[in-house]
Amino acid sequence: MAGVTWLKPVSIDGNAQAAYNEFLRDLEARLADPATDRNVLAREVLAQAMYGREYGQLLADAPLAALNLDARNVTFEAEYYMATDPEKFAPVKPLLWLWKNLDLTPVGQNPVTGIPVRRLLAERIFKRVGRNFKCWQNVEFSVGYNMEVGNDVVVHRYVLLDDIGGIELRDGASVSDYVNIYSHTHSVLDGPDVTLRRTVIGRGARITYHSTVLAGSVISDDGMLATHALLRGDIPPHGIAMGIPAKVTRYKLRPPQEYDVDARTHPHDPGRKANPNFPDPTPNQTRKPTLEEMGEG
Repeated sequence: MAGVTWLKPVSIDGNAQAAYNEFLRDLEARLADPATDRNVLAREVLAQAMYGREYGQLLADAPLAALNLDARNVTFEAEYYMATDPEKFAPVKPLLWLWKNLDLTPVGQNPVTGIPVRRLLAERIFKRVGRNFKCWQNVEFSVGYNMEVGNDVVVHRYVLLDDIGGIELRDGASVSDYVNIYSHTHSVLDGPDVTLRRTVIGRGARITYHSTVLAGSVISDDGMLATHALLRGDIPPHGIAMGIPAKVTRYKLRPPQEYDVDARTHPHDPGRKANPNFPDPTPNQTRKPTLEEMGEG
């Protein structure tokens, strides 16, 4: 039933909530100010959250700790990739660094502060984010700026969202703990031969614990990927896919409806090369084993 939830409201000490609200209002105002240096903002917030002191004081007392709070002094894995757009990545890098490191502190581990902070950061990092985005701690992105997130989307703990080729999470999608969703693939013969493909997760779809979605997959509205499954294709509307590789074994009992994402008709990303030194499209690079190689000869 729409609007029904199994979650209940939880409250904390009023003085603590007031202090948290003030922090969030100040953070939102500074993020909205075009004059704000995001690198300076991130290092200041992290200095307070991680070491309980001003950044300048930390720099004088513990320079190694302080310097690593400034995103200009660190590198991300994505910065080494040809597919990463330096102009798009530069403004989101300090916000990703703030997100990643704040999650390692009590501020990030506390849902009362962590979830609204991530929502504020997502609005400045993602290509698009809808209302009521709920993201739990220790979620990783490749670049962040290729994420498109609808309304009422939930992402749980320790999820990897490899958005370098683009990921869409449509309205009401749910991504469970330890899920990996990819949008790039490597050639089996040449690791530097990388193909980017947008991955689409439909409205109300559920990606359950420890499962993996490979690049270019399309999960239709109300589709479901079972625990520990590996999807390298599509799931039709209301389908439940399980196994390695995942196959649809059941369908939810739902009345007919209109779909935003129907893998049977939804346009699939044909792929684009991240490295122009390799042919496009990638030629066939594998064969099936012979009976002798399988030990049956």
